[in-house]
Amino acid sequence: MWHSFTNEIKRIFKDSGVTVIFIVATLAYPLIYKGIYWNEQITNVPVAVVDLSNSPQSRSFLHVWNAAPDICLTHTCASMAEAEQLLRDQKVHGIIYFPRDFAQQLADPLGQAHISLYCDMSSFLYMKAIYLSCNQVMLESMRNIQIDRYEQMGVGKEFAWALVQDAPYHETALFTPTGGYGSFLIPAVLMLILHQTLFFGICMLGGTAREENLDQYSFRSLIGRACAYFVIYYGLAAVLLGFFPRLFDIPHIGAIGDILLLIVPYLLAVIFFSLCVSVFIRNRESGLVLLVSSSLIFLFMAGISWPKEMIPDAWWYIACCIPYTWGAHAFIHINSMGASLALAGKEYIALWILTAVYFLLACGLFYIRKKKLVESIAN
Repeated sequence: MWHSFTNEIKRIFKDSGVTVIFIVATLAYPLIYKGIYWNEQITNVPVAVVDLSNSPQSRSFLHVWNAAPDICLTHTCASMAEAEQLLRDQKVHGIIYFPRDFAQQLADPLGQAHISLYCDMSSFLYMKAIYLSCNQVMLESMRNIQIDRYEQMGVGKEFAWALVQDAPYHETALFTPTGGYGSFLIPAVLMLILHQTLFFGICMLGGTAREENLDQYSFRSLIGRACAYFVIYYGLAAVLLGFFPRLFDIPHIGAIGDILLLIVPYLLAVIFFSLCVSVFIRNRESGLVLLVSSSLIFLFMAGISWPKEMIPDAWWYIACCIPYTWGAHAFIHINSMGASLALAGKEYIALWILTAVYFLLACGLFYIRKKKLVESIAN
């Protein structure tokens, strides 16, 4: 067992490709992702205006809306056709339209004014910036309009205000104060990087050993190799999950001790899962195919970037068999939401169950593979 452990350590650091995947890629990928999502809030999104009303009310609305940091009113158009052409040319990412009867409908106590908003859906962030800022201004404007109508009906201003907003509220963004996409996504990506680099490296080593007829499938070899991967990756995982969130200034309100305890079953589950897959790898390049084809699938199936409730049951059952699914949810609960390890007990227990299942499966696959090798040598 000790020989398998030391031999695997030597193989890892003698293989430059595996060393790059295990060490360089694991530490470099988070920097790349953070660089991409460094500016979490999109600002000054260009918007076109089609104001057929041309009234003080519409201009007041536009003045307040243009003061929002998310958008910038860059074009004033005489018709929707002109605004649509700007949208097709990507000169603007949204259009706001005021009909001719906008002011008249506001002046009518029983009237209902309409504003049309068109958003560029080629990017979710454009739609979010335009829609949310417009919605906030519209709600505030509606409140003022209702108060004015109540006053016209003879209702006192204080009582009118109470009728409009009898339950004041204050909006607080929990867990991602900036509301940015990076703070939401990067914790899940950190866990995916650990999963995929470890998975790819083990598959590369398995394929290389298969090509050179150096593969060993004894129980001692299984334990020794698993310990080698665990020793290397535990330190990397501690840096990645404990230090990088603080370096990137993304939410990190969880206890570092709970994160270090979470790493243990997560790495073991990934290691034995990868060893099971490596049995079927015949060459070194096959691991790259698995890495490229599975990374986005694992991210979506985990229910992080896509709501779990929207995932079909069959796909969710498959996702539950992947260590990343439980590890990502547990890390987000602890690191970003401040939960204790006990509150993330469901995911923690699931990781230990997967560790046991994949360990037994790896033992079985190694035994079958070893038996076939002995039979082939005998023949």
